[in-house]
Amino acid sequence: MWTVIISIITLIVGAVAGFFVGVYYLRKQLEKMQNDPEMLKKMAKQMGYNMNNQQLQKAQSMMKNQQQRPGKRR
Repeated sequence: MWTVIISIITLIVGAVAGFFVGVYYLRKQLEKMQNDPEMLKKMAKQMGYNMNNQQLQKAQSMMKNQQQRPGKRR
């Protein structure tokens, strides 16, 4: 009985910890992308978009603005 309860609790704790580690990793990657236009261009190309320099600058500025206002969502 206790092994079932402990395994369920461990599964829940692992899932929650994994979620927060994933969010942390994703935020770090986004921070790197806003400082490195080549990384942003590579990600856009993987998604099937070709971005010119003007579009890259606009995307970077949008990412910087969103990072400065973390509490505001649309």
